[in-house]
Amino acid sequence: MILYAVVSLLFVCLSATLAMELTFELPDNAKQCFHEVINKTVKCTVEFQVVTGGQYDVDMSLEAPNGQILYSDMKKQYDSFTWTTDQAGIYTVCFSNEFSTFTHKVVYMDFQVGEEQELPISKDVTAMTQMESSASTIHDDLNAVLDYQTHHRLREAQGRKRAEDLNERVFYWSVGETLIIIVVGFGQVFMLKNFFSDKKSAGHS
Repeated sequence: MILYAVVSLLFVCLSATLAMELTFELPDNAKQCFHEVINKTVKCTVEFQVVTGGQYDVDMSLEAPNGQILYSDMKKQYDSFTWTTDQAGIYTVCFSNEFSTFTHKVVYMDFQVGEEQELPISKDVTAMTQMESSASTIHDDLNAVLDYQTHHRLREAQGRKRAEDLNERVFYWSVGETLIIIVVGFGQVFMLKNFFSDKKSAGHS
């Protein structure tokens, strides 16, 4: 029963905040926008990070329903922006890779709308205080674990992509060196063959 109550409290607190977390591919010379309907006086946070591609940079802008640009920056690897809405309507977040002519990007975005509410306090304070304290601690720890896991996955993806790129370059470099060695070997054999052939011809003459 106590476990069910703790889970219920955590569910109520988690459902109070709307969060959109996704990873998407942004082709070269392309622009992608995401739209969210938000009420007035709501605290929001947009966080993004370029996972792979080129110089790991992208243009990002945030537009209010009335067309006002709340945030705009160019060629950023990662950033976070927090604001409180002053009007209700559709807010638009756009990511642009139009400055890149041949490299596509993979971008991670976390769009959080609203703040987490405190866990509901029961009327029987003396009987529920310890359970509420435990539920609040568990909830905070779960949020911390989720953040750590997200950033760890992003760093892992970046490291894996860089390792794959390095492995590809080493492979092509090795193939090139092998071809050069083969060409040089055949060239030396050909030169030595011509050298002895010339010697033999000079001896017969």
